[in-house]
Amino acid sequence: MTDEQQTYHIPVLLHESIKGMELHDGGTYVDLTFGGGGHSREILRCMGINSRLFGFDQDEDAEQNIPQDGRFTFVRSNFRYLHNFLRYYGVEQVDAILADLGVSSHHFDDSTRGFSFRFDGKLDMRMNKRAGITAADIINTYEEEQLANLFYLYGELKNSRKLAAALVKARSQKTINTIGEFLEIIKPFFGKEREKKELAKTFQALRIEVNHEMEALKEMLKAAIQALKPGGRLVVITYHSLEDRMVKNVIKTGNVEGKMKQDFYGNIEAPLRTVCKIITPTDEEEARNPRSRSAKLRIAEKIG
Repeated sequence: MTDEQQTYHIPVLLHESIKGMELHDGGTYVDLTFGGGGHSREILRCMGINSRLFGFDQDEDAEQNIPQDGRFTFVRSNFRYLHNFLRYYGVEQVDAILADLGVSSHHFDDSTRGFSFRFDGKLDMRMNKRAGITAADIINTYEEEQLANLFYLYGELKNSRKLAAALVKARSQKTINTIGEFLEIIKPFFGKEREKKELAKTFQALRIEVNHEMEALKEMLKAAIQALKPGGRLVVITYHSLEDRMVKNVIKTGNVEGKMKQDFYGNIEAPLRTVCKIITPTDEEEARNPRSRSAKLRIAEKIG
């Protein structure tokens, strides 16, 4: 891997996730979160000359990392459209699907994208720069109750109502366009000892709303179950409780709500089974890549 690709994003739980895919020659595989291409390159290295790999990413910046390999096909799209694009390429079912749900280091480190409170710049946060509303649009147009709800649901912030009220009051005087302006309003609500964690939660909440991440994840998980062959593997790395709960529920029950479905005889009807316990980064990986700290790897197999 080149220095540029390492800078873009250090792949988390690389060897554990690739092992969980159970690669073999002749298989068809999907990396739903291509990003810097770290996971895809390892898949290509391990999968055999007669295999195929599809890499999904909606961010145009990821295209600079496409490997020159005839077995690889890049799909410039949100992973929620997994089923549609596989059918477009004549693929009905695949052998394994990998999704690393973390935001690439590239996005946090690019001051022009608005993902991080470490830089000033426009409040954007769009993964797909071609479409959709920005974080600034949300801050300046959502009703106070809408803002409070998204900070509470997606950021789990207990002072969400106070934050929302302060933002609505501030925007009545002047439109909030930059990260610096946004921070000036919300920082007084966080104590110094927890400021970074609370700011991270606030930015996470906005990012999830901007990119419709929960809706996209729900659609992707449903499509992934359909796309997998019997015995095929679903390998997912999560980073916060909201997405991890959805993945856990889908593996356990087949739906993100976690509702158990039973047949006439009372047997649980679930399309997947858990392969192993949750895998988390080692101390060595966390020291090498601090952004891996909250990662959880879940591996499931489609029941035939």
